[in-house]
Amino acid sequence: MNDAPSTQTDARQVRTRQVLLDALLRLIEMRPFDQVTIREIAKEAGIGYATFFRHYPSKDALLHDLAAGEIAALLQRALPVLFAADTRQSCITLFDYVALRRALWSALLTGGAAAALKQEFIAQAKRIADSEGEVGGWLPDELRVVFAVSATVEIIAWWLHQDPDFGVDRIAEILDRLVVIPAMAAD
Repeated sequence: MNDAPSTQTDARQVRTRQVLLDALLRLIEMRPFDQVTIREIAKEAGIGYATFFRHYPSKDALLHDLAAGEIAALLQRALPVLFAADTRQSCITLFDYVALRRALWSALLTGGAAAALKQEFIAQAKRIADSEGEVGGWLPDELRVVFAVSATVEIIAWWLHQDPDFGVDRIAEILDRLVVIPAMAAD
């Protein structure tokens, strides 16, 4: 007898996880993450309270999953051009993505979610940097990643609090000149 879970069970698990992620997203768009309870998430998702724990050990784990997915999507769009000659285009790509999902990123960067988001962003960026190899120069590569990610998260958070008319091109130039160009410089 095969002990592997059936495809039906896997598909159901994937759907339930997505329903939970969507429910958390809707709730944190209405109020801070630390004010949201697991019971509310389960109710919003249309699942039983105990079912939540079959998928996640805590609401922090669910938040981590949500943040990880968003960051992966953001990095997938922005990083390929970061290693090209035109770093400004990478910054524009990053802010275009955040602008399309402004409510989500605003929610992730407020109400207790910012620390988890930054931690996951740094972890994913370190993995990517490690795969690209050392940049070298005067700044240690690990510090380069931590600085660039921390500054990027702070700039995104600041931008999200500005009038939506504060353009993508303008904030992309700020990120590029203030963070990306200095952080990518080898000497």
